[in-house]
Amino acid sequence: MDSENKMRDIKIAKVTVNMGVGPEPNEMKNAQKIIEKLTERKAIKTKCKVRQPKWGIRPGLPIGLKVTLRNSNAEEFLKRGIAAKGNELKSTCFDNQGNFGFGIQEYIDMPGIKYDPTLGVRGFDVLVTLERPGFRVKRRKIRNRKVGGSHTISKEEAMEFVQKKFEVVFE
Repeated sequence: MDSENKMRDIKIAKVTVNMGVGPEPNEMKNAQKIIEKLTERKAIKTKCKVRQPKWGIRPGLPIGLKVTLRNSNAEEFLKRGIAAKGNELKSTCFDNQGNFGFGIQEYIDMPGIKYDPTLGVRGFDVLVTLERPGFRVKRRKIRNRKVGGSHTISKEEAMEFVQKKFEVVFE
């Protein structure tokens, strides 16, 4: 973190927890209980956008769940998620805009979560969006603009931020 210029500091904008389930209603209920148990937030159903006849899905059919966490909730969940991965991430988890994501194979890998035999075992994805102060200009309603090239977060800057903040080791 650069103490000289506060506009260059990187922060966590949001953490999105995503779980793909499929079209089965019973699986959706179990997955919803799991994701709400993990995040302590209400899950939103994600709907299919394309038709896949082989898989039996069509547009508008709910096939997954997601929860978006912000501020201190996002940071706490991310600490637990990285701990579940053994504080190790691959450099391929990061994109060129500085965002990153990783998957957790079984929800029982998360610290503090107990196995519930009625819910089964299910994995989920954790997607993290990083930003700097001033990124609001691309989302605002009036006079929105692109973020300048020198102000965007590179892959290397994101990796350095995660390494310092969460003590992550890269494979």
